[in-house]
Amino acid sequence: MIEEISTKEISEYLKKNSNSILVDVRREEEWNNDGKPDGDKLGIKTYFLTIVDDNFSEEFKKLNISKDKKILIMCAAGARSQVASELLTFEGYTCVNVYDGFLGHGNDGGWKRNKLPIK
Repeated sequence: MIEEISTKEISEYLKKNSNSILVDVRREEEWNNDGKPDGDKLGIKTYFLTIVDDNFSEEFKKLNISKDKKILIMCAAGARSQVASELLTFEGYTCVNVYDGFLGHGNDGGWKRNKLPIK
């Protein structure tokens, strides 16, 4: 089962898990229209890799991210990040789904509404 956290928990999570990275799997037009998370301001390296086809795992491997990293994965509202988490977990990575994503859903605010840093 994939671990899940909300964007409200990210700052505390990073204090205890400094060996983490963030991967935003939204599409380029979403990054351009809605903004991008600025993980640097939270002390977390951030990657942007769209999950659009069967090549996601192979494209991720090209980033040369060590399997000892904890990978926080985020999309707009949590669905695509869950899929990406499952794919990468199958490949041997440790993934954490940011279930409210960048924009949030329902009562879960998301990165932007919770006023986490944005580029």
